[in-house]
Amino acid sequence: MVRSSAQNVDQYLAEAPEARRAALTALRALCREELTGFREVMAYGMPAYERDGTGEIAFADQKQYISFYLMRTDVHDAFADRLAAHDMGKGCLRFRSPQKIDFTLVRDLLRATAATRGTAC
Repeated sequence: MVRSSAQNVDQYLAEAPEARRAALTALRALCREELTGFREVMAYGMPAYERDGTGEIAFADQKQYISFYLMRTDVHDAFADRLAAHDMGKGCLRFRSPQKIDFTLVRDLLRATAATRGTAC
Protein backbone atom coordinates (compact mmCIF):
# COMPACT_ATOMS: atom_id res chain seq x y z
CA MET A 1 0.00 0.00 0.00
CA VAL A 2 2.29 2.78 -1.19
CA ARG A 3 -0.31 5.55 -1.51
CA SER A 4 -3.73 4.79 -0.16
CA SER A 5 -6.97 6.33 -1.33
CA ALA A 6 -8.53 5.71 2.10
CA GLN A 7 -10.75 8.54 3.28
CA ASN A 8 -9.79 8.14 6.95
CA VAL A 9 -7.33 6.32 9.18
CA ASP A 10 -9.81 3.59 10.14
CA GLN A 11 -10.23 2.71 6.47
CA TYR A 12 -6.46 2.91 5.93
CA LEU A 13 -5.84 0.40 8.72
CA ALA A 14 -8.60 -1.89 7.49
CA GLU A 15 -6.95 -2.01 4.05
CA ALA A 16 -3.47 -2.72 5.43
CA PRO A 17 -2.06 -6.25 5.13
CA GLU A 18 -3.09 -8.34 8.10
CA ALA A 19 0.54 -9.10 8.99
CA ARG A 20 1.19 -5.38 9.51
CA ARG A 21 -2.17 -4.17 10.78
CA ALA A 22 -1.41 -4.66 14.49
CA ALA A 23 1.84 -2.69 14.26
CA LEU A 24 0.19 0.12 12.30
CA THR A 25 -2.66 0.20 14.79
CA ALA A 26 -0.13 0.41 17.63
CA LEU A 27 1.63 3.32 15.89
CA ARG A 28 -1.69 5.10 15.58
CA ALA A 29 -2.53 4.51 19.24
CA LEU A 30 0.85 5.87 20.27
CA CYS A 31 0.40 8.97 18.10
CA ARG A 32 -3.06 9.61 19.49
CA GLU A 33 -1.82 9.13 23.05
CA GLU A 34 1.25 11.37 22.80
CA LEU A 35 0.18 14.03 20.31
CA THR A 36 -2.51 15.81 22.30
CA GLY A 37 -3.66 18.93 20.53
CA PHE A 38 -2.84 17.46 17.11
CA ARG A 39 -5.43 16.58 14.49
CA GLU A 40 -5.38 13.16 12.83
CA VAL A 41 -5.81 13.44 9.04
CA MET A 42 -5.07 11.57 5.85
CA ALA A 43 -2.36 13.39 3.90
CA TYR A 44 -0.57 12.16 0.80
CA GLY A 45 -2.30 8.81 1.22
CA MET A 46 -1.13 8.15 4.78
CA PRO A 47 -2.14 8.91 8.36
CA ALA A 48 -0.67 12.22 9.52
CA TYR A 49 -0.82 14.40 12.59
CA GLU A 50 -1.13 18.15 12.25
CA ARG A 51 -0.79 20.99 14.69
CA ASP A 52 -2.13 24.36 13.58
CA GLY A 53 -2.57 23.00 10.05
CA THR A 54 1.02 21.79 9.68
CA GLY A 55 1.90 18.10 9.47
CA GLU A 56 4.59 17.09 11.92
CA ILE A 57 4.26 13.29 12.09
CA ALA A 58 3.00 10.60 9.69
CA PHE A 59 3.31 6.87 9.14
CA ALA A 60 2.75 4.58 6.20
CA ASP A 61 2.73 0.97 5.13
CA GLN A 62 5.20 0.77 2.25
CA LYS A 63 5.98 -2.21 0.06
CA GLN A 64 9.29 -3.05 1.77
CA TYR A 65 8.87 -1.43 5.19
CA ILE A 66 6.75 0.58 7.58
CA SER A 67 7.66 4.25 7.49
CA PHE A 68 7.52 6.73 10.33
CA TYR A 69 7.83 10.31 9.12
CA LEU A 70 9.37 12.82 11.49
CA MET A 71 8.90 16.16 9.80
CA ARG A 72 10.65 18.30 12.41
CA THR A 73 14.36 18.76 11.81
CA ASP A 74 14.92 20.05 15.36
CA VAL A 75 13.56 16.81 16.84
CA HIS A 76 15.53 14.77 14.30
CA ASP A 77 18.72 16.59 15.25
CA ALA A 78 18.08 16.16 18.97
CA PHE A 79 17.78 12.38 18.48
CA ALA A 80 20.58 12.00 15.91
CA ASP A 81 22.56 9.55 18.05
CA ARG A 82 19.60 7.23 18.60
CA LEU A 83 18.42 7.50 14.99
CA ALA A 84 21.88 6.64 13.64
CA ALA A 85 21.32 2.98 14.53
CA HIS A 86 18.23 2.82 12.30
CA ASP A 87 17.46 2.90 8.59
CA MET A 88 16.74 6.60 8.20
CA GLY A 89 16.10 8.81 5.20
CA LYS A 90 15.90 12.60 5.34
CA GLY A 91 12.77 12.51 7.47
CA CYS A 92 11.68 8.90 7.23
CA LEU A 93 12.49 6.19 9.74
CA ARG A 94 12.10 2.80 8.03
CA PHE A 95 11.28 -0.44 9.83
CA ARG A 96 11.75 -3.49 7.59
CA SER A 97 9.24 -5.55 9.55
CA PRO A 98 6.61 -4.89 12.21
CA GLN A 99 8.75 -6.71 14.78
CA LYS A 100 11.59 -4.24 14.26
CA ILE A 101 9.61 -1.14 15.21
CA ASP A 102 11.33 0.56 18.12
CA PHE A 103 8.21 1.75 19.93
CA THR A 104 10.29 3.27 22.74
CA LEU A 105 12.14 5.48 20.26
CA VAL A 106 8.89 6.36 18.48
CA ARG A 107 7.27 7.34 21.80
CA ASP A 108 10.25 9.54 22.66
CA LEU A 109 10.12 11.22 19.24
CA LEU A 110 6.40 11.84 19.64
CA ARG A 111 6.84 13.30 23.11
CA ALA A 112 9.61 15.62 21.91
CA THR A 113 7.47 16.71 18.97
CA ALA A 114 4.48 17.44 21.19
CA ALA A 115 6.53 19.25 23.84
CA THR A 116 7.91 21.96 21.58
CA ARG A 117 7.01 23.84 18.46
CA GLY A 118 9.35 23.92 15.54
CA THR A 119 9.49 24.24 11.81
CA ALA A 120 8.35 21.26 9.76
CA CYS A 121 10.53 20.43 6.80
